[in-house]
Amino acid sequence: MRIRIVDAFADRPFTGNPAGVLLLDHDTFPEDSRLQNVALEVNHAETAFAHRLPEGGDADWALRWFTPVAEVAMCGHATLATAHVLRTTGAHTGPVRFATRSGVLVATPHEDGSLTLDFPTAPLTPVEVPDGVAEALGAEPLTTFDTGPNTGDLLIEVADEKTVRGLTPDHSALARYSEHGIIATARAEDPSQGYDFVSRCFFPNIGIDEDPVTGSAHTALAPYWSERLGRPGLTGLQASPRSGLVRTELRGDRTLLTGRAVTVIEGELLA
Repeated sequence: MRIRIVDAFADRPFTGNPAGVLLLDHDTFPEDSRLQNVALEVNHAETAFAHRLPEGGDADWALRWFTPVAEVAMCGHATLATAHVLRTTGAHTGPVRFATRSGVLVATPHEDGSLTLDFPTAPLTPVEVPDGVAEALGAEPLTTFDTGPNTGDLLIEVADEKTVRGLTPDHSALARYSEHGIIATARAEDPSQGYDFVSRCFFPNIGIDEDPVTGSAHTALAPYWSERLGRPGLTGLQASPRSGLVRTELRGDRTLLTGRAVTVIEGELLA
């Protein structure tokens, strides 16, 4: 079985968010324990497993995502990475429909090499700031929102971009405040730099202290910032050490996420 490491939401190697991608050569998934062990061995934020589906159905490929410790309901960067592998290997041409735990997700390739994901928009529900979250995060929240069942995050706006970039949270303490993780965000200090808002994502509950670039988080960031900035199309910078840009377009209950990907490693899974 071929295994690839792909940097997603990146236009050059060693940036963006690395994901493992395995295209299975049979029409069912192996046992969950097998998938989890491979994801643990890959040890990136997510490893994607996909197999082809029969023609004529609602989707072309079945897709699942695993962190080193758990399966997740939705993952943007590993979906982008999988679509990139399908396109670059010729395993699939044109738009690809993935059957996932979050419904059918579509990835559309473009002539410039970028890919656009069509994901469900996260429903944002304002919540009271939980006691202790400011101390755990290391910054005072301005607003706090629950992002719904697909993502399971707590979205927190803080004072400014400098605050987001300077966060040094207590990851074990943060794990108490949401099912999945914490998205910290602020308006861009200087939009002329090519992005409208910044974010960082911390997911200690699923074994990821800080995720480099998180597609699923942008299904919540897009409606949040589109409402405040008055534009459906925006660009977000995830200001992790690896960093990456995600172009977002809000379309009601769907959010389009556009980015690039680069394959950096290709090998054979022997075990």
